Amino acid sequence: MAKHEISVLISEEELMKRIRELAGQISADFEGETVKLICILKGSIFFTCELAKRITVPVMLDFMQVSSYGSGTVSSGTINIKKELDEPLEGQNVVLVEDIIDSGNTLSKLIPVLKARNPKTLKVCTLLDKPDRREVEVNVDYNGFNIPDKFVVGFGLDYDQHYRNLPYVGVLSI
Repeated sequence: MAKHEISVLISEEELMKRIRELAGQISADFEGETVKLICILKGSIFFTCELAKRITVPVMLDFMQVSSYGSGTVSSGTINIKKELDEPLEGQNVVLVEDIIDSGNTLSKLIPVLKARNPKTLKVCTLLDKPDRREVEVNVDYNGFNIPDKFVVGFGLDYDQHYRNLPYVGVLSI
């Protein structure tokens, strides 16, 4: 694979500071209760782990793999559930953890699927939000950073399975 130029958009230090703040908000909102984080694989795994470590109320984890991208850089607009949850959501406080929200298409299709499983609460937490790309409005309860309409990699986000392990979020020049 050819090496791409990547410029830092959000440093590791900025990421960790904001994740601590988001964890504080979630902990306050669910004080005295348990929260189930649903990590949307693969992109949000780094974010989910860092977030979970900093939440002070009891945390349970489950995982889904949902895709709206192929090997390209533009959302296909269709949703494909590749890995289903292991446990039911009924009666639980659920926080859906996303790496990035751009068009909103994936979440607009996934949220009704999860709501139909009767969680006590269902909140959305995203590390990155690209409001300029929004095609479908989605309610985001916990938002890490609004970012410009650039293709980003690092901290779990990839380009064709590369660059996920960068400790920062960077803009990829293709």
